Amino acid sequence: MKDNDRANILMVDDQPGKLMSYEAILGTLGENLIKARSAREALDQLLRNDIAVVLMDVSMPEIDGFELAEMMRQHPRFQKTAIIFISAVHLTDLDRIKGYRSGAVDYISVPVIPELLRAKVSVFAELHRKNRQLERLNSELEKRVEDRTAQIRENEDLLRERADLLELATEAIIVRDMNGTVLFWNSGAEALYGWQREEVLGKPVHQVLQTRFPTEYSSVQATLAQNGKWEGNLTQTTRDGHEVVVACRKALKADGNAILEINRDITAQLKTEDALRKTERLAAMGRVAGIIAHEINNPLEAITNTFYLLRDHPSLDEEARYYAKLGEEELRRVAHITRQTLGFYRESKHPVQVSISGLLDEILELQTRRMEFSNITLRKEYRSGGTIQGFPVELKQVFLNLIGNAAQAMPEGGTMRLHVFETTSGKNRHPSVCISICDTGAGIEPEHAKHLFEPFFTTKSTKGTGLGLWISKGIIQKYGGTIRFRTLALTDRKVTCFQVTLPNADLQKIDETIHFAPAEEVTENSHGR
Repeated sequence: MKDNDRANILMVDDQPGKLMSYEAILGTLGENLIKARSAREALDQLLRNDIAVVLMDVSMPEIDGFELAEMMRQHPRFQKTAIIFISAVHLTDLDRIKGYRSGAVDYISVPVIPELLRAKVSVFAELHRKNRQLERLNSELEKRVEDRTAQIRENEDLLRERADLLELATEAIIVRDMNGTVLFWNSGAEALYGWQREEVLGKPVHQVLQTRFPTEYSSVQATLAQNGKWEGNLTQTTRDGHEVVVACRKALKADGNAILEINRDITAQLKTEDALRKTERLAAMGRVAGIIAHEINNPLEAITNTFYLLRDHPSLDEEARYYAKLGEEELRRVAHITRQTLGFYRESKHPVQVSISGLLDEILELQTRRMEFSNITLRKEYRSGGTIQGFPVELKQVFLNLIGNAAQAMPEGGTMRLHVFETTSGKNRHPSVCISICDTGAGIEPEHAKHLFEPFFTTKSTKGTGLGLWISKGIIQKYGGTIRFRTLALTDRKVTCFQVTLPNADLQKIDETIHFAPAEEVTENSHGR
């Protein structure tokens, strides 16, 4: 037996004669025999050596065998060390139970039978030796795993360096075999798709990403085999379930056993292009509406004058005059709408004095039909006229968007409240005008709140572009103002308030209330101010 394979056997007894007899009996086992004449000496040997078996006397001065065993069990290093008690006195069952609880694995009574003692000690010594061998094998296995992992990482680093040479490190770079199994997945792919490298290596890439090709997959493979490359847009799904459109370039490696894919996210770009096209169409519609309004204006004025003359013509009776007056009033309303339409599309080149209260009234007049149809009650409280220097068209765009959103949030009816009042803002407490627009609609979900002013984010499904609030925030910031919102959940309803603060206001007192349809009022406390 090699020296480093020998097990250490600790013999503890306060009588030297007994220690010598144990040494004579166990000497033929070829193990390392260590003697201790007291519990304190035994503890010292335990701390200095790796002990396989402790052979101890139950009755010892100062600290007996039971107490020594209990002390060993309290130390995490010795909790699994085998303990054999030797007792020269008769032990009751209670003594034996006490010993087992203290950590004993066996008992030997005096007189000691040499063959029995050697057999029991050799079993525990061999068990200890096998445990140590297993520990060494585990260490060697862990070392091999570490070396293999290091080798794999070196290979990954090599692939990453090659990807960096393409100067496309920010894009998703994927290497897959001819069956579609992922061999390499760079940090750009992790950022784009959300899956870490370890999660996708060895998996079919198009199954993981739920790829949709613009043509048949067999056609893509045929083009790759023939030309060695392919380009096109793919629709894929990220880990959190969002669809992205990527501009994909595929290249077949020279040895023909792997394919390099470089994917760039163009989802935002396509949305921007689509939004620009929609904006251009809306702008064109606006220009056409302005032209039509301009062309209608002149004949409309002539018709209005004709009705004015016709109303007091002596040939008409009272009933005819009544209908003529009614027609004249409706024509005046049409003329007013025409002037408003022209006002929306005639932007000033320089900032002018803009009355916030007047601007809000113009917008509300355009929203009257929708609010009547939806059974919405409007409450206006103008504590300030809020005259500021600005551009009327872009300010109308902001408040038309906010008022329109509030009306859309109440399809089954509710209450909209407009509140204009004087305030101060900024570090220097400049005088400002604050416009609060509140509705009793469905409210804004907490998970939507942090994205509300981001471009292309919308809660209206396909009905909205997701640009309204983002553009509105940009316009308000240009004026040095702020736009904020909050939703309050009350007992019987929710109240959502958007608050716009514009600095440098010329303030004046106005107070007015209008009802379109019966509905409950929104109290001051509902705004949370």
